[in-house]
Amino acid sequence: MSNDVYAISKIVGTSKTSIEDAIQNALKTAGKSVRGMNWFEVISTRGYIEDDAVAYYQVTLEFGFKYDK
Repeated sequence: MSNDVYAISKIVGTSKTSIEDAIQNALKTAGKSVRGMNWFEVISTRGYIEDDAVAYYQVTLEFGFKYDK
């Protein structure tokens, strides 16, 4: 068994295009500051409506990463 230590962080991504783009935007931005991201989980999805149409998507994610030793 390893002695690794992991952390979980929560972020929110947005996109005017799609839920998938919102996820990619969130992870790409987080990856600029956090090393060693291993996985993510979509916690919730929401959208904003303007003029009876989807204006943008919002996705809350949790992602895990391993601490450096």
